[in-house]
Amino acid sequence: MYNGMLNIRKEPGYTSADVVAKLRGILHMRRIGHTGTLDPAAEGVLPVCLGSATKLCDHIADRDKVYETVMRLGVTTDTEDMTGQILTEMSGGEVRRRVTEEALRETVQSFAGDYAQIPPMYSAIKVGGKKLYELARAGRTVERKPRNVRILAIEVTEVSLPLVRMTVTCSKGTYIRSLCRDIGEQLGTGAAMESLLRTRVGIFGIEEALRLGELEERMRTDPELVREAVIPVDAFFAEAPAVTAAEDAMKYLRNGNALFPDQVTGENGERPAGAPGTRARVYGAEGVFYAVYQWDDSGKLVPVQMFLPKE
Repeated sequence: MYNGMLNIRKEPGYTSADVVAKLRGILHMRRIGHTGTLDPAAEGVLPVCLGSATKLCDHIADRDKVYETVMRLGVTTDTEDMTGQILTEMSGGEVRRRVTEEALRETVQSFAGDYAQIPPMYSAIKVGGKKLYELARAGRTVERKPRNVRILAIEVTEVSLPLVRMTVTCSKGTYIRSLCRDIGEQLGTGAAMESLLRTRVGIFGIEEALRLGELEERMRTDPELVREAVIPVDAFFAEAPAVTAAEDAMKYLRNGNALFPDQVTGENGERPAGAPGTRARVYGAEGVFYAVYQWDDSGKLVPVQMFLPKE
């Protein structure tokens, strides 16, 4: 049984659910959750939560993400990427005639910041209780409401028209396929996503990500090598200061009760204090991470989320 997070490098051809199913077989445990869908054709970072860390799935999914993508100008498809059925197409020569590199870069940069994005029909968003991709496969197209997303940074890294390589840092809920579509519409050529590599989700980078095959080999060779790859739950809250409950306060901590200032000590042995709403990682007297608490207006620490070791 593992409790923590794994940084998996999802390979093309797998859905996020496929990764979870494979991991259940490799790790011989059921309590595993992924942190948001990544298109089957896409590759890259997919944080996976194990055991008590499944409580973190939504928190991780909320973090900003970084992608490397290749956009193909001059083509539109029903899926907004090159796996779909081509709807319109123009030659590479026509794209080069219509689009200058200066206009391209200016248009791409215009998407930096907040913008209202219409999600693709081929997506897992539900409308009327049905996932959009289910409706799309049945031949139906429905109206989708724009959703506010944020492009924190966008950079054109290579231009070889009709192909454009970009690096995009964005908020939760951003569809890179739809970003490519919108850039193509603004340029007057149309566009579809050629490829997608997710290189970062919050603290999880692609440099440390493991492929399923690598994890399976570790399990076969020595299960302890898998344990070494599991990132502890408290690492996700590393920005919050650590406090330790006194021995006589352990019963309150185990039950998820509030803790008074004289029942905890800070990292330097001092009595900790924080502004109301400030969070802290709370450890037991034995050094085990138990929970995230936050200070209230009276100076007490009150529980936000428990991660009991017994779970």
